[in-house]
Amino acid sequence: MARNLDIKAVGPRTLAIHAGEQPDPATGASSPNIVMSTTFVKEKPEGFSAYELTDESPFVYTRWANPTVRLLEAKVAALEGAEAASAFASGMAAASAILFAELSSGDHLIVSDVAYAGIAELTRDTLPRMGVAVSKVDTSDLDALAAAVRPETKLIFIDTPCNPLLRLTDIAAAAGIAHDAGARLAVDSTFASPVGCNPLALGADYVMHSATKYIGGHGDAVGGLVCGASALIRPLISEAIVHYGGVISPFNAWLIARGAATLPLRMKAHQESALALARWLEGDARVARVNYPGLQSHPQHALARRQMTNFSGMMSFRLKGTEADGLAVAERMAGELGIIHYAVSLGHHRSLICWLPTSAMMENSFRLEGAQAAAYREWAGPGLFRLSVGLEDAEDLIRDLDAVL
Repeated sequence: MARNLDIKAVGPRTLAIHAGEQPDPATGASSPNIVMSTTFVKEKPEGFSAYELTDESPFVYTRWANPTVRLLEAKVAALEGAEAASAFASGMAAASAILFAELSSGDHLIVSDVAYAGIAELTRDTLPRMGVAVSKVDTSDLDALAAAVRPETKLIFIDTPCNPLLRLTDIAAAAGIAHDAGARLAVDSTFASPVGCNPLALGADYVMHSATKYIGGHGDAVGGLVCGASALIRPLISEAIVHYGGVISPFNAWLIARGAATLPLRMKAHQESALALARWLEGDARVARVNYPGLQSHPQHALARRQMTNFSGMMSFRLKGTEADGLAVAERMAGELGIIHYAVSLGHHRSLICWLPTSAMMENSFRLEGAQAAAYREWAGPGLFRLSVGLEDAEDLIRDLDAVL
């Protein structure tokens, strides 16, 4: 930690820059070093079991712990107001760590029925094969969430805002439902970032991020993070990092930590441009609906104002017309956009857009039926364009979109 830094007494911009860092004691270097070594020379014999690891253990082997990775963990833990954090090779590795560490055969999981595709498919196809019962629930409906709880419920896993609807879940209420049932609450807060929402302060037990997105912010490093109480994170490291092996490269950790230093400044700019684009899209005759928590028209805008301090740069919108019409616009975007990149992923300094046809999302990722499918279509219609607003000038982005819609 930076010299004399009281993380409870400084603001988020100071935390983002200085938390986890200190000048190099040997050279005085101001910027953090990248420690790429896989192994570390010891002055005395050390144990080789994950169960012997403690917070005071020296560095032995980079899969277990690494100075550069630890810097990233300390920085993001400070931004989330967490006691501890663990970094992983990807966001999916971070999500899997929570799920596999918490759940065993015979346990019950409640998960958002609209979530990141990898989580949706893992919880639908893999966990039941291992004997874990899974309920897919619209977690924005607190009555439905409470009704899904069983005596064997061990974990509730939500994402808010959810991907790609930008639908919200009341984190404090969900935490109350989980804890009343003796379960834990995990929150995928990737869309919000640590600047936009701090789920632990609202009662969550775990908060996870795909650090590939906003925390890294530059689209050049893949990583994931889980934050929480030390009593939860320490066994997570022993099991998920040492045994499952989803270890992040120190170089990627260094890149993500460097990106995290500007996170508060970037999130302010993301929100400003996203709000300008959302308002422009909402007023365009070609657009049927815009999903952005920062708009007053968002059906959960009041909740967004209550639990988010930044509405981020993520939005989705649907155009008037059929799925075929949406595909035609997507093809035009891929060939004609000059500034916005037609590409997957999100949270980067460059603006990114992609087309998500509802038929494909239902067939492959979500497979919702009945009322859940109808609720999805109410937000998404025949398909959504998911737009990650970058750091470009909003007027340029509007011009770019206007030419292809």
